[in-house]
Amino acid sequence: MFVYEIEQKFSDEKVVDIKQTVWNELGQNKKLYALPPNSRVAITAGSRGITNIVTILQEVINFLKQKQLSPFIVPSMGSHGGATAAGQVEVLKHLGITEEALQVPILSSMEVVQLGIIHDQLPVYMDKHAYEADAILVINRVKSHTAFRGKIESGLSKMVMIGLGKQKGASFVHSQGAENMEFNITEGTKYAVEHSPICMGLAIVENSYDETAIIKGVSIENWFVEEALLLEQSKKRMPSLPVKEIDVLIVEEMGKSFSGTGMDPNIIGRWRIDGVPEPKTPAIKRIAVLDLVAASHGNAQGVGLADFTTEKLFNKVDRQATYMNCITSTFLRRAMFPFIYPTEQDAIEQAFVSLGPDFNREKACLVQIANTLHLNRLIVSETALEKIDESIDYEVIQRFEFDYHQQELAYKLSTNT
Repeated sequence: MFVYEIEQKFSDEKVVDIKQTVWNELGQNKKLYALPPNSRVAITAGSRGITNIVTILQEVINFLKQKQLSPFIVPSMGSHGGATAAGQVEVLKHLGITEEALQVPILSSMEVVQLGIIHDQLPVYMDKHAYEADAILVINRVKSHTAFRGKIESGLSKMVMIGLGKQKGASFVHSQGAENMEFNITEGTKYAVEHSPICMGLAIVENSYDETAIIKGVSIENWFVEEALLLEQSKKRMPSLPVKEIDVLIVEEMGKSFSGTGMDPNIIGRWRIDGVPEPKTPAIKRIAVLDLVAASHGNAQGVGLADFTTEKLFNKVDRQATYMNCITSTFLRRAMFPFIYPTEQDAIEQAFVSLGPDFNREKACLVQIANTLHLNRLIVSETALEKIDESIDYEVIQRFEFDYHQQELAYKLSTNT
């Protein structure tokens, strides 16, 4: 079977001067400017692989210090890092976020304060260190959520309710079902803003090349309007697969650094949430995921979105981290292991076999991606190439025979190209 490496063309608009942009956005916030000298400012830092996050955090810290304020970092990632204080510091370390690098304390704890209860059913929790600060500056990337659709999805509000809520807060938000998550996150954040020292948000939007496209200061007065507009901007920049009906999708690597769910459900069209209908597109018959990226630290949340995998991936799994993350989210099917095979070749070939005795492998609509975050370079079969819509801007890089070397895929994509 002949396959083609192609390059999709996306908008590459990005922030040119991160320092100047960060300082401009912070400088416009009245609440931040009104803080007296030596005020303690808690800055949120999550577990996602946000491009330029260390630079952005460093400039936020530099700005605050220049204003004679006293900043510190609070790990804000729900149950990630095995739901332990030390585990969350370790997650930040692997992202380059350390006390030595940023020259500020990192105060990590799973202890929370209950701010109150909304609608007689949902308690609102907040990290104790953050709550006791004079101000909280919420920083997060705004993007589509992996479990629900709404005006507010993954972003500043999620960081407040789930990130700062730690394992306890995250568990309560998720336990009421995906259909209630937007309401719970929005209403809970409204309450948190009114009953905690949150002074502003700093939102990050990335383009289709995983580059920083927007850095925007968000006031607490216009929090939800501004976050909703930023989500719209993020969705416009979100990459997608060039083919909507696929026989076999090969994902070279999955992991938390690519998506909170390891493989982004928005890209592969699979939710795997009980009671929630699956998306109609893309329609992918079989998914084979081959490896777990080291930056995921053994967390294989989302592996259950695939049908086939390898012993290589399975042997890298930290079950405690994976299970805790999945149990907190309540979406158990997402961590249920697919068929496990000794090699990449076995996993991929069995994916073909599973399509039935009459399936013509040579005519397969095959797509191979490095991961669900980087979709500018892909490998597609001849059948898939013929299905790409004329509206999609792409270029064929090379043509070659689909093959294996020592039972591994003979050709892998690079996210650095």
